[in-house]
Amino acid sequence: MTIKKRIVFLSKTAAIALTITNISSPIAAQESNAQNNAQSRDSTALKNLVETYWNYSLEQSPVFASSLGIKSADGKLADVTLQAQQKNAQQAAIFLEKLNKIPTQNLNASEKAEHGILRRTLEEIIEAEKYPHRALNFTNRSGWHQNFASMANNLPFRSLSDYQSYNDRLRQYGRINQQSIAVANNAIKSKVTLPCDAISGYENSISGLIVDDSKDSRFFGPYQRSKPTTMSQEAFDNLAKQAATIIKDTIYPALQDHYDWYVKQYKPACSTAPGVSQQPSGADYYDFRIRQMTTTQLSADEIHNIGLSEVARIRAEMVTVAKSAGYDSREAFIEHLRTDPQYYAKTPEELMEKVARVTKIIDGKMPSLFGKLAVLPYGLKEIPAEIAENTTTAYYNSGSPEIGLAGFYFVNTSKLDQRPLWEVPALSVHEAVPGHHHQIALQQELPLSAFRKNGAFFTAFVEGWGLYSERLGIEMGLYDTPAKDMGRLSYEMWRACRLVVDTGIHSKGWSKQQAVDYMLDNTALSPANIEAEVNRYISWPGQALAYKIGELKIRELRTMAEEKLGENFDIREFHDIVLGQGAVPLDVLEGQFTDWLNTKSAQ
Repeated sequence: MTIKKRIVFLSKTAAIALTITNISSPIAAQESNAQNNAQSRDSTALKNLVETYWNYSLEQSPVFASSLGIKSADGKLADVTLQAQQKNAQQAAIFLEKLNKIPTQNLNASEKAEHGILRRTLEEIIEAEKYPHRALNFTNRSGWHQNFASMANNLPFRSLSDYQSYNDRLRQYGRINQQSIAVANNAIKSKVTLPCDAISGYENSISGLIVDDSKDSRFFGPYQRSKPTTMSQEAFDNLAKQAATIIKDTIYPALQDHYDWYVKQYKPACSTAPGVSQQPSGADYYDFRIRQMTTTQLSADEIHNIGLSEVARIRAEMVTVAKSAGYDSREAFIEHLRTDPQYYAKTPEELMEKVARVTKIIDGKMPSLFGKLAVLPYGLKEIPAEIAENTTTAYYNSGSPEIGLAGFYFVNTSKLDQRPLWEVPALSVHEAVPGHHHQIALQQELPLSAFRKNGAFFTAFVEGWGLYSERLGIEMGLYDTPAKDMGRLSYEMWRACRLVVDTGIHSKGWSKQQAVDYMLDNTALSPANIEAEVNRYISWPGQALAYKIGELKIRELRTMAEEKLGENFDIREFHDIVLGQGAVPLDVLEGQFTDWLNTKSAQ
């Protein structure tokens, strides 16, 4: 049921009730009128506050606003100073005070969810400002320079003004660089820098953006495409020449300043301990990150123990698969999978072709599992070379229906001897469909507020769904060999190990080598992938916990539905219900699901 239909239904019900009470009692009719007025007042107040907050958020994030087709943001870049962060936290407190004055008892179920999501969003902004770690403005796999180089991926280039807007933004990179370095200097001062263990080779992600010919740089990407038909060739060429000059004279010097600062000032000040809890206020910050990333009240110890339990369960399943492949032990089968050349592509193009074939097989199976499919398509791209060797095996970049941009599944084509083909099915269902692309593109089409469609991103839901999607590969028949099935189990084990390793590093004092050894022992991931992953957990505390916690909740809800509905359980309907309100905290998801299940079972 859509929001619009739900409002109509409530309106008719209220009208019938009013007619009845008018017959029996004028006082009852007055009370009903008062209740309806209260409902309308509180609903309108919430709608207006959400809209005001969303407009303010877009003003602070003009590039994101442009990606949604908002032309008033063109040519602008955000203020990335600590002062701007503080202002946003202060503004969040004002919004929160107004939100708390809107009672929830008069709101419908969807509005209550909206109220709770906005509250959580605002509270997290406010709390984050308490910690010195607010000055952590890059990780081992990302930073302001890489984000700027990728900016064009999410912008429209259909008119002369689009290209002018892009060039105006290129001109401002010097400011962004200076502001970002100033923020990171506060991390140095507060002794909350990234750990040394995680940032080896990070400077290459900076220097790799400087190429001999600025027309070959990633910043010049929009001019490497065909020009819009509405632009003259002369105008396009002039703007292209202008961009090349800006890249050479403005961006490259800023990148060199960034490189020199990083090598001479930041890198020598890196944290010697890998765990954030060993930094000032680190233990409290890690507890905050757990709540933020999992949307639960679970403690680090509880999550660690859940991880140990899941590792034991999955390990037993891996033994069974190894025996089905004719191996005496899981270790022997994993060694075979890691070393046999038949499982590895010889060229980047071969790997991309293998991925493309698998994704098209998956596309053809989607209608059997979902009643509603996303309209927006997705494509494939290689991860940029200057970050590929130190980043993860793949990732997803969402598209924009408003400006006509597809989503993209990015594949790592570096270190091909570490990218086994038996991982491709599990990897693809997670990053593309029915994983990230399907969930996010569908959310962009739902009849929700702009805030919910585009601004609500709860990692436990989004990544939990991605991991749950890997399991759907079983029902799709994707894991049709023991090698592919071991690939699925290795990926699930990877996420279970995250619960153990992330909490081990950041709460229990584990060393990086302990984390690497644990993952080598339990997963079938290659050593290069494990190295990159552990570095990621060290530099991004708590984020990796979201996957398994979210997936376990979705699986728990599915089991409840299967047991309660029996032969009336419809997998397509279940999936549409889970995804039908977009990304939500896990407690909100459970509440929405329970309401649906009770109604469904009553029918």
